[in-house]
Amino acid sequence: MNNLKRLIVITGLLAVLCKIPMMAQIIPNRVTFDAPSAFYAGNAKMPAGSYSVSQPDPNTNLLLIEDANGSHSAFVEYEPVSSDRTHAQSDVTFNKYGNIDFLSTISVQGRNSEMQIVPSKVEQNAAKAAAAERHSLSAKNAGQPQ
Repeated sequence: MNNLKRLIVITGLLAVLCKIPMMAQIIPNRVTFDAPSAFYAGNAKMPAGSYSVSQPDPNTNLLLIEDANGSHSAFVEYEPVSSDRTHAQSDVTFNKYGNIDFLSTISVQGRNSEMQIVPSKVEQNAAKAAAAERHSLSAKNAGQPQ
């Protein structure tokens, strides 16, 4: 009887441990957005166009930003930041210095946190020269009605 109890406990613990990586994933599948102008994602300069954001490995704080045809992509590091409200819609926010945009945050509909992109050296230098103007674009979760 003790062996049966031990087996049940171990099976339950394994089931819980298998769910932890899924709980850590911040982006459910993908978030997509249309960038009307070029922008920087980390150190990579991305042209205007349609983009998707995904989290290939839920155990790391890395996001993959890639354009619709797969010709431009970049991995960016982010820090999760708690928000005092649940986001009503998904959006991406940019910091603009002069005429250059840098991807800054990604918010996902229904979540009360957002992903703050770690600023690259290029953005840090731009921030020393000018104050950022923030602007946001609407985004869509994969499977969300258009």
